[in-house]
Amino acid sequence: MSLIEKVSAHADEFIRWRRQIHAHPELGFKEFETTKFIMEKLKSWGIDAKPNGDKTGVIGTLKGGKPGTKTIALRCDIDALPMQEKTGLEFASQNDGVCHACGHDLHTATLLGTAYMLSQHYREQLAGTVRFIFQPAEETLGGSVSMIENGALDGVDCILGAHTWPDVEGGCIGIRKGPAMGSNDSFHITVHGKGGHAAHPHRAIDPVVIGAHIVTQLQTIVSRRVAPVDSAVVTVGHLTAGKAFNVIPDECLLEGSVRSLDPTVRKNLAEWIKSIAVHTAEGMGATAEVEYEFGVPPTVSVDEYVDAVSDVVCELLGPDKLKNLPTPSMGSEDFAYYLEKVPGAFFRLGTGDERPESHIGLHNPKHLFSEKAIPTGVITFVGAAYKLTGSDLNALK
Repeated sequence: MSLIEKVSAHADEFIRWRRQIHAHPELGFKEFETTKFIMEKLKSWGIDAKPNGDKTGVIGTLKGGKPGTKTIALRCDIDALPMQEKTGLEFASQNDGVCHACGHDLHTATLLGTAYMLSQHYREQLAGTVRFIFQPAEETLGGSVSMIENGALDGVDCILGAHTWPDVEGGCIGIRKGPAMGSNDSFHITVHGKGGHAAHPHRAIDPVVIGAHIVTQLQTIVSRRVAPVDSAVVTVGHLTAGKAFNVIPDECLLEGSVRSLDPTVRKNLAEWIKSIAVHTAEGMGATAEVEYEFGVPPTVSVDEYVDAVSDVVCELLGPDKLKNLPTPSMGSEDFAYYLEKVPGAFFRLGTGDERPESHIGLHNPKHLFSEKAIPTGVITFVGAAYKLTGSDLNALK
């Protein structure tokens, strides 16, 4: 039997795992039952599995039956979102206020399916080592750091990660070279003015007006400072000042999100925001303090590993199952932290189907996912593991 035939024979079981995880979602660093489930499965298949230090998450290692020097890591995220599910599914969340609206349940089932196939059907022909990273807390953009600190990348030569994507048909794989997702930084600006009576503004220095000017000026960064061929997002998501309608307050607070795809643009954005805030305030007789926090960097795939995934999809699933993504997403992924340590690629598991709810945005409590993504993802991961460890891909056909 070929890999496709064997995966098809086990697909219902993989989907049952997904539905069990979906019905019992857990938030970041609280994925206790999910971690237990993963650990039990890996150990039952003879895979060396260890916890993510004192946190949730699992690191599994499978050594092939043939000698090989390469170690490839495959990563999935296992956490859910703090929202109430509204899908009406029979296996909908049983945990109030928590649901898998981003598809991490599919990711987990896919990587478990991959671990099962490699350990139970293709271990003897595998030359090299495969590391399975079941990561907690991706939604808070910090779980990957804990995994790295606890040895998930020790000895790893390259890494692959995948994420559901409603814009790609279920059963297909989406891929693109270069930037896949944006960085995620933030700023906190405090404008210090001079409070006073609303009836006598000339005796005060109004930080609200100054804050409004700063908001407007920040929008010129994307329109007039970032090159048209580059990408950036500057969003002020929080502005607050004062507590009374007839009082000019002393301070105004602005907070926002900054995203980009290029490291140089990312660095420039920080400097431009600081400069605009400080000098706008000074020009209007006030002062401004700027706190800028660099968060997750851009997720940038390496061409070599994008090509490897593409070749596997075309060879095992067929060229029609490979979809080239025209643009990156400005959303963020803490998979980027792995790519700062080792090279790799990030691709998409298509989850769109005939249901309109499968095409609405991720993080929507009504979102539905095509479960065709799971066997397709398993085949892609197994094939990529074979190809990148130098194993004979013909053993999968």
